This record gives sequence, structure tokens and C-alpha cells, in this order.
Amino acid sequence: MSDTPGKTDLDHVQDTLTQLKEMRHYAKNNVEALTAAWLLFDGELSKLGKTATIDGLMTRQGDLHDQLESAIAEFEELATKLQPPPEE
Repeated sequence: MSDTPGKTDLDHVQDTLTQLKEMRHYAKNNVEALTAAWLLFDGELSKLGKTATIDGLMTRQGDLHDQLESAIAEFEELATKLQPPPEE
């Protein structure tokens, strides 16, 4: 895993965690934006028969957010295991 000179496995895990947390932040914002759009246009979209399009997007974006949460938890656990033992 350590293909970058000077970086440890823990460094790579922490870099990945940072990226995953950033993705989670944007996923959450996207869910909120889709929800706001849905609430704003629900009446008009239902008249046009296009509610399924937004429903599908909201569901997939919510699933992505949930999967990011799981991945973050896994990498946080791995980072804990990779921590060097405390010096005595």
C-alpha cells in the first residue's frame, strides 16, 4: 500500500478517510438540495407524471450517503488498528 515514499499505511488510511468524509459532506448537501427541490416542485411534477425521476435520484443519493457512512466507520476502525502502540 505504501507506494508513496515516506507515507505509511496509516497515512494512506487517514488520507482516504479525509476524502470519504468530504464525499459524505457533499452527499448530504446533495440529499438536502434534492429534498428542497422535491418539496418545491412536488405538486407540479406530479401533474406531469415525473415524480419517479426525483424519487429515484433521492433514493440513490441517500444510499450513497449510507454506504459512505459504512466505509468511513470501516476505515476509522482500520486507522485505530494501525496506530503505533503508545511508548512507555
